[in-house]
Amino acid sequence: MAPKPIEHENRLLVEIAGGDQRAFTEIFDFYQRYVYLYGKKLTRSDDLAGEIVQDVFLKIWIGREKLSEIESFGAYLNRVVRNHSLNVIRKLAQDAKSTHELKVHARESDESTTELLDYNDSNRILNQAIENLPPQQRMVYTLCHVEGMKYEEAAAKLNISSRTVQAHMGQALKNIREHFKKNALAYPILFSVLFK
Repeated sequence: MAPKPIEHENRLLVEIAGGDQRAFTEIFDFYQRYVYLYGKKLTRSDDLAGEIVQDVFLKIWIGREKLSEIESFGAYLNRVVRNHSLNVIRKLAQDAKSTHELKVHARESDESTTELLDYNDSNRILNQAIENLPPQQRMVYTLCHVEGMKYEEAAAKLNISSRTVQAHMGQALKNIREHFKKNALAYPILFSVLFK
């Protein structure tokens, strides 16, 4: 069930595709609650739902050039949230230490910043983090997070197992988060407004 679209949505998506941060903030403000509630419904976790909001909107910002081609942003967002949530659930289910990891996720969520972050600075730091990834992690991250491939599709393209893709993705996300923490940013791109 896709959410009801925001007024002038197509215009906003075109502006975001061109790098307009104000338009992105408008879309984020309108849809973030839906993403949070849908993520919570799927994962049954407040902490994971908050992380899903961050990851989904980060992915949208990184791949913003494609937004002007999307016919129904609500349907697109619905699919991205569902796929990302299911990937999170799969990862937790396959990990023998899932209980420990849920506690780690909860602690990370509690550390979120209360400041409004500067988009340009966040984007610069994110690009640095991606550039600093080892080549295989960078390729997997690009295929899965930027191009939206499923782990199985990325595995087939790279001729590796989906478990290897999952491991590379987990390490890439960990490295990106560590890079943000080292640069005094707990979470990227305006996620401090999540629970305003």
